[in-house]
Amino acid sequence: MFTGIITDIGEVVSLEQQGDLRARIATAYPVGEIDIGASIACDGVCLTVIGTGSEPRGWFDVQISAETVSKTNIGRNGWMVGKRVNLERALKLGDELGGHIVSGHVDGVAEIVGKLDEGDSTRFTFRAPEALAGFIAQKGSVALNGTSLTVNEVTGAEFGVNIIPHTKEATTWGSAKVGDIVNLEIDTLARYVARLQEWAGR
Repeated sequence: MFTGIITDIGEVVSLEQQGDLRARIATAYPVGEIDIGASIACDGVCLTVIGTGSEPRGWFDVQISAETVSKTNIGRNGWMVGKRVNLERALKLGDELGGHIVSGHVDGVAEIVGKLDEGDSTRFTFRAPEALAGFIAQKGSVALNGTSLTVNEVTGAEFGVNIIPHTKEATTWGSAKVGDIVNLEIDTLARYVARLQEWAGR
């Protein structure tokens, strides 16, 4: 589990197709403290660490299945060497829950369709897939590229969020632009409420 509070910006330094896609991500995390088999959210996608190293700088390797590539912006944007990605290590018992509960299981992708500076902050507008739009509510939470964000408004399949200066500096949102495809994870509570309603209506 994760909180959607980004703690590092990593960089994809190599990609290799070995049946599945294997990616090496440079990080400022102390790699000696990262266990093989640990989970790290990379742009909101929960990936399993299969190797670590420290030359020429700290890095970890992850293996990405074809299913994950097809369902996330790894496939839609096409990860490439040099891409910067939001990173978050898995939540530990006793950690502060500063965002909201995030599983790292991306539900789909959304497109940035609007960007407007409002003072020092930036208002982004996203278009969600129709199948997921009903799970997004005003003042509810979403995870976008792994970042816990509050929804400001919803109009049909489009919704807006406000990115404050700190978030732009601490994540990749400072370089986001219209047309970008981002990973979208709906709020876990919304998912289960919808499932309960579906079951009750049978």
